[in-house]
Amino acid sequence: MSEDFITMTIGKQKNIALIAHDNKKADLIDWCEQNKEILKQHFLCGTGTTARMITDQTGLPVRGYNSGPLGGDQQIGAKIVEGRVDFVIFFSDPLTAQPHDPDVKALLRIAQVYDIPIANNRASADFMIHSTYMNTEYEHEIINFKKNIKERSETL
Repeated sequence: MSEDFITMTIGKQKNIALIAHDNKKADLIDWCEQNKEILKQHFLCGTGTTARMITDQTGLPVRGYNSGPLGGDQQIGAKIVEGRVDFVIFFSDPLTAQPHDPDVKALLRIAQVYDIPIANNRASADFMIHSTYMNTEYEHEIINFKKNIKERSETL
């Protein structure tokens, strides 16, 4: 337990979380339709309403969790911690207040902690999905949390 970081591998088949605020759901569905051939090669999940709408309108299989305001953002955050979400496509609405904004911030924070790529608009999603990394494994380093916890427990 001497290393400060551990190497994690994002596999060739990605686990992609798809999320959109209400005013951005149509944009995300359109984006999914345009990128259907790429997306169907990966495992897709999303918050409840968004996942259902993507599946209904594109035919892509998307595993749905709860709606964002009912804990779906937190469920996806937990999947990141478990190593079961490799990156997040989250079409957020910066111009409308969201009642579950603390949940959204927690999801974005945990994605940053675990060095998970996040796209929050069409342009960044395009860059991510058309990256050469989509067709290969990708190694990245995250904090060695076991070492961090051990050291903290010894100093408290």
